[in-house]
Amino acid sequence: MKVVKIGGGCLKGIKNIQRIIALVAERCQGDCLVVSALNGITDTLITGMEKALAAEENIPKIIRHLETVHLKIAGDLMPVGSCFESFTKALSTGLKDLERLYYGLNFTREITPRMHDIIASFGERFSAQLLTALLCAKKLKAATRMPHQIGLLTDGRYGDATADMKRVRSNLPKQINPVFRKKGIAVVPGFYGISTQGEITTFGRGGSDYSAAVIAAALGAETLEIWKDVDGFMSADPRMVTEAELIPRLSYAEAAELSYFGARILHPRTVEPVRKKKIPIVIKNTLAPDNPGSLINSKSPRHRTVIKSVAHDTDIGILKVHASAVGARPGILARVAGQITEKGINIKSVVTSQTCISLLFSKKDVEKARLALKELKPRPYRRLEKLEHVALIGIVGEGLLKKKGVAARCFTAVAGCGVNVEMISFGPSRAALYFLVKMQDLPGAITAIHSTFFSDPRCVL
Repeated sequence: MKVVKIGGGCLKGIKNIQRIIALVAERCQGDCLVVSALNGITDTLITGMEKALAAEENIPKIIRHLETVHLKIAGDLMPVGSCFESFTKALSTGLKDLERLYYGLNFTREITPRMHDIIASFGERFSAQLLTALLCAKKLKAATRMPHQIGLLTDGRYGDATADMKRVRSNLPKQINPVFRKKGIAVVPGFYGISTQGEITTFGRGGSDYSAAVIAAALGAETLEIWKDVDGFMSADPRMVTEAELIPRLSYAEAAELSYFGARILHPRTVEPVRKKKIPIVIKNTLAPDNPGSLINSKSPRHRTVIKSVAHDTDIGILKVHASAVGARPGILARVAGQITEKGINIKSVVTSQTCISLLFSKKDVEKARLALKELKPRPYRRLEKLEHVALIGIVGEGLLKKKGVAARCFTAVAGCGVNVEMISFGPSRAALYFLVKMQDLPGAITAIHSTFFSDPRCVL
């Protein structure tokens, strides 16, 4: 038995969804499907909250749009009959619930974390019900299993929940295995779980990958397949480096680092649940399903240069906290980090020196973090400095710390192309080195590093 996660990029348009249904029919009987929302639906749900706050007249338009998108696919891909009617009934019930939530937002004038998670989860719910109906129309045994039905319990943290693996491992087999015994297909909405108080809590944007990994670990699956519209992890972003190569095999650590560095193949937390069970992850391209893709497991062959990929992330902003003798003053880092996390702001990384704490954030969080630290009394710092228009580059590969000269070759290549490095972090991870450059220097730096390790050194000027 395997767990297959179907991403929203694959659930875009009639032809793509038709292809997905055919692939599931051919390859997934007796397996578990974890599905994302249809392409664009989560964005519609989230922007719909702001529209509902602005004017209640917007709410019927949002509901009609969601109904039209889902009914169009259902009507085009299955005949009118019991499967179609079952879906339309479920969709109608869900849309009525959603409509009431939007009107509630308009009345209360507040988008709480609880309300945000409830509304954002509807895309996956509708998608799971739709795919189940489409499989039913193909005369396949398929059943939707919602997180509350199967006991997919979380720690209750809104927007960034973590599965309670001990309880999930106890609950899921009892609820899902009966479907498999009938050679049926269990279809589970990804992205969210249920707290012990019965509240919907999401795993964060893109969290359906994590859902699938949790379910794979709980069921003891042979494999976790992630279905995408690309072949797998690449040695660099092919939009920036035309000679980028597919990475056929990676370790869990390498895949996790690449995900954190902005590679949009996996949610960064996907490897957590399956690593302990040594369940392999396979990235499959639904447009070319027979291609090997990328295999992720506990061991992978070392590349001749150690480096597997040169990744980058442009959603980066830096807040520098300048203070004297940072390393000699107990508690200053705790005060700074504590003040920021209390405001619900995620810190991506921290790099410290004796005179400065450099905090890495998503761009949208830098100013919020600065304002949060200005509230500290007494202030434990001399001044705050924002660095924007920067990009994070990571070179990833198991054995970086042991291979002599890798860092030197990397920075020699970058310097040779006239690129100045803003900040370096090397050592916290055994599989990655990362540093910052100015945004305008990103293409040149990526090309210089990739060509140094994978082909003939060159610059892009």
